[in-house]
This record gives sequence, structure tokens and C-alpha cells, in this order.
Amino acid sequence: MAITAGGSLNSVPAPVQQTLVTNYLDFNTDMGWAQQYLPDLMEKEAEVFGPRTISGFLSQVGAEEAMQADQVVWSEQGRLHLSYKCVIDADHVITIQSDIDGNGYALAGMTTHGVRLNDTVIVAAPTGVYKGMVTAIDGSNRADITVKTYDATTIPTSGNTAEQATTILVYGSEYAKGVGYNQKDGTHSDTRGANEPDFKTFSNKPIIMKDYYEVSGSDTARVGWVETTSEGGGSGYLWYLKAEADTRARFTDYLEMSMLEGVIDRLDASSNAVDDFIYGADTANSTGTEGLFAAITARGNLTSGITGVNAATDLAEFDAILAEFDSQGAIEENMMFVNRATSLAMDDMLASMNSYGAGGTSYGVFNNSEDMALNLGFSGFRRGSYDFYKSDFRYLNDKATRGGINAAYSAGAIRGVMVPAGTSTVYDQQLGKNLKRPFLHVRYRASQTDDRKLKTWVTGSVGAATSALDAMQIHMLSERCLVTQGANNFMLMK
Repeated sequence: MAITAGGSLNSVPAPVQQTLVTNYLDFNTDMGWAQQYLPDLMEKEAEVFGPRTISGFLSQVGAEEAMQADQVVWSEQGRLHLSYKCVIDADHVITIQSDIDGNGYALAGMTTHGVRLNDTVIVAAPTGVYKGMVTAIDGSNRADITVKTYDATTIPTSGNTAEQATTILVYGSEYAKGVGYNQKDGTHSDTRGANEPDFKTFSNKPIIMKDYYEVSGSDTARVGWVETTSEGGGSGYLWYLKAEADTRARFTDYLEMSMLEGVIDRLDASSNAVDDFIYGADTANSTGTEGLFAAITARGNLTSGITGVNAATDLAEFDAILAEFDSQGAIEENMMFVNRATSLAMDDMLASMNSYGAGGTSYGVFNNSEDMALNLGFSGFRRGSYDFYKSDFRYLNDKATRGGINAAYSAGAIRGVMVPAGTSTVYDQQLGKNLKRPFLHVRYRASQTDDRKLKTWVTGSVGAATSALDAMQIHMLSERCLVTQGANNFMLMK
């Protein structure tokens, strides 16, 4: 069954930059003062879209903190154990690779690895799994190491494509009696010292967002016939109150949407069009900010579901997600914010787990009874050692936001996001100490002089006059960025 939306739905963008006759009752037509009968005026503005704002996601899963710098820098721990991708050449020499790209492995070898002589290793190649010991490290190119297996098996040559992936894992070491570190037969074969812990440093920069509303002094004293309401609870017959409240609510949504959708130009390229527009031609300033979706795409996990239609709507897909989380931080509690289609698909998946799901409805399992409405929705479930809590994400449903994009462009649709609950321990370079923070938190510029979290001020001659302008201008400004710590624990459903 297909659903066809009405052709005259009130779904066009609402804000305009001028007053239109369609916004007011026209008494100059034949249906106005020229007729002898007074029309029945319904003064109350109908709230046909319910709550129109989409903000609230970040307030549920994150926190807000002040900052005074042009960027925020944080570091994250590296992995504890030594495990590297590698290739094996025709001479059966293992070359530890420095990086991996989408097509295979970078050709440059890693010379700063932590593998040392006498380390016992597992070499997992497409042809099998081998256990042996590191017997030689090339003095001129430390990326090249030699591994002898315990059963004298020769490790076959591997290629450097993703299908020919080879992994080397250090699981211990073995030394002869009376032999020191990095020594073989009493001579120094490798002078490398102790291993140092590794960490990665990430950064983000705030962006400045602005908006304003302006109304002439005459219009502030003009009464309308429509009784308006706003999401903030204000009401009245002065139309400019409605317009100002809508501008403020829309700007508040922009603050959250920018933290979700933002992208950053880290190349500082002078040829960047946005860079030239903001800072002028031939400049080298980075623009934009890294939002949640971009951070997860670059450093986190992606899932498109087993069927490729809805993400995470099959237990097999959830098992794959669990396996990936096991290889990352293994955070037990995760919150899922999903669109309506994915939410219903998850409900159907969980309902099918009931033994009576295929042939009828069970009362006890779903806490239903004969005298109450059927409840086939689920707010959470536990699989393995993980708890998942599900919530609808209005931003992904509303036709005026991501919901409309998802419906029109399925290839780039975002159907949900998994966010780990709890806090992470990070080193704050500004404060110079370790702190516990939520995985997501917003940083905004603030000092004792100026708080730019959400700054508003009024100019003009209406009310408290600040200028000769016969108008009231309400300005809004914010300078902020999102810090996504431990993006490897997040999952983006596409």
C-alpha cells in the first residue's frame, strides 16, 4: 500500500522576508467589508505540526563547557597491545605497515613499531595462522622483521590488498638463560629500548553563528487578528512577537544542527571557496567545524544493515555491531536515536523473538492484557552483555529537516546513531589534568567579559533606545563546537 501526500499540504518553508497579503485577513475584497455578513473568525492559530523544534538531542547525551581558545585539543589513549598490519615479500620478510587505506596498505613501512627481538608473535595470514619468534630486525629499515615459526613452517608470501591482509600480534617473549634484553648470543642485535605508550591527538574549532530579527517601530504597535503561540510558551495578538519567537527557536535548532551536520576544512587551502568567501581571497584559514556525523564517519563505525534497507533491524546485524563494539571500548550501555522506519523495524524484530509472534499476540511477554491497548513498542533490550535504549530522533523524521532528505535521497540517508552512555577519562591540555567527561560535549566561547554560549541583545529605538533607527533589532550569536571523544565507540546507521 502506497501513501500519497496531499498536494496542498502546508509543507513549504514558512519564513519569508516580507509581509504577504496571505498572512492577513483581506477586508478589501468582495468577501470583506463589502458583504453584509460578518465572518466567523477563528482567532487561535492552529498548531498543525506539533512541536516544531528539533533541539534536545545533545542535551540528553552530552554536556556543555566553556572555552577561551580558538580550538579545543584533546588526546585519546592508544591500544595497549601490539598488533600491526603487515605484508610478506617473496623473501618471506615481514614488513610492518604504517597505515591502511581503503584499497589495502600503504607502501611505506612503520619504523617506530614496538616489536622487538625475542618477541613471540602470531602471524595471521590468508593461508593460515602461524606462531613464532622475532629473530631479526633490519638495522637500516626497522619495518622489516624476520619471524621463525616454532614448527619450522615457512610463512607464505602475502600481497598488499585488503583480501590478502596479514596481521602480526605480539603475545609474549622468550629468552635463553643469562641473556639480556635485545641480545642474541651475547651481542647487541637491536638497540631499541623500552616501548612508550601511544596516544592520538584530535582537535576541533568553534564556528560563529549569527541571526537577527527586525521589526519597524510602527509594526510593534500594530495589533493583528490572529492569536499566535510559540514553542517558548508566549502568546498574543502582536505578530512581531510570533516572528521573533520563531526566529529564536529556529536559531536554537541551528545550534544543534550545526553540531550534528558540520564539516571542517582542515587543509587550509587558499583556493577553498568557503574560505575565500569568509576571509577573503588568497587566505589560508580553516573553515567549518567537525559535527557528530562527520566525526563518526571519519573515526567511528558505520552500518547499513543486513538488507541494506534499514540499519540494525536484524539480530544478525546487531550481533555484528556487538562484535565491533567488543573490538573497541566494549561500553555496556548504548543509546540509539533512530528515525521512525528503523524504530518500527526494531520493534518488529523484537516482537518476532516471541514464540507467539508469528501466530498471534502474547499478553504476558509484552505486558499487555485483554482490557488495554496493545503495546508492541520497545524502549530497549539487552543482547549479549550490551544494553540498548531506543528513542525516536525527531531530526531524522521531520520533513523540514533530515526526514525530507532521507525520503528523497535514500543513498545518503542517515537512519540513526548509537551513542555510548557514561563518561570517558581524557587529558585536558587547557587545564593540565585528566578529567571525566561525557563522550559528547559542546564547547562554547566564554570569559568573564563575554559569554558567547547564546548571546542576545536588542538595538534600535523601540523600548530602550540605542540608536536613531526606527526599528527594533534582536540579535543572536553563538560560538561553539562539538567534541566527540572516543568516536570508535559510536555507530552511524546509514
